[in-house]
Amino acid sequence: MSVLVVTGTGTEVGKTVATAAVAAVRTASGERVAVLKPAQTGVVGAQRGDADEVARLVPGVTAVELARYPEPLAPATAARRAALPPMPVRRVAEAVAGLRERHDLVLVEGAGGLLVRFDDTGATIADAAAELGAPVLVVARSGLGTLNATALTTEALRARGLDCPGVLIGGWPPAPDLAERCNLADLPEAAGAPLLGALPEGLPRRPAKEFAAAAAAALAPPLGGTWNAQAFRHRYAPEPGLNRVRTPAGPDCAG
Repeated sequence: MSVLVVTGTGTEVGKTVATAAVAAVRTASGERVAVLKPAQTGVVGAQRGDADEVARLVPGVTAVELARYPEPLAPATAARRAALPPMPVRRVAEAVAGLRERHDLVLVEGAGGLLVRFDDTGATIADAAAELGAPVLVVARSGLGTLNATALTTEALRARGLDCPGVLIGGWPPAPDLAERCNLADLPEAAGAPLLGALPEGLPRRPAKEFAAAAAAALAPPLGGTWNAQAFRHRYAPEPGLNRVRTPAGPDCAG
């Protein structure tokens, strides 16, 4: 795997920290890693974008941003409103090809969710993944509502013939609620793909060395870490009886 596209089930799900985590683990193993952000929205001038955040968290990584637009909107809309050129899939593919010549792994971080439009032709990060022939890692929320959003995202990937190696939880709370604990077992079933880790909340606040070590502990072996899904589920398994409800008829049934 020399190229990996990182998308999310929506905005603010932890795509950037997930991208940085994978980059940190693979960089620590001695690989040359590049991170590409095709379209950054909601930043102006010298403000820091997602690529800058990855570079802060992962010393030595190559971080590239192709275009930025001032308003926090879908890239196609933000480009149109700012009267700036959109980001065509062809340019993304060209940038990745150049980075692959000098790196072992290129991570491509999308904007928002899988089908957010990059230009007025309707091109999305899914189209970029198809052009690149790259697998797509899905970053999801931990809590209530994530099962539907994750299922829709992975179903869209399969409909396009794209490979999804798994799902990564972008922010795992220190005190998960019942829905979050149940989702550890339900997410892989909903996604039709394995759970590949759970990044702890607050991870980006750690210094670079601590960030890399914590990332390795929070990512499964396919992403370069040591996280064990079965052990993690066992640790947070709901107490007996908490996932059962009583119906008006009387007998208990699984909730």
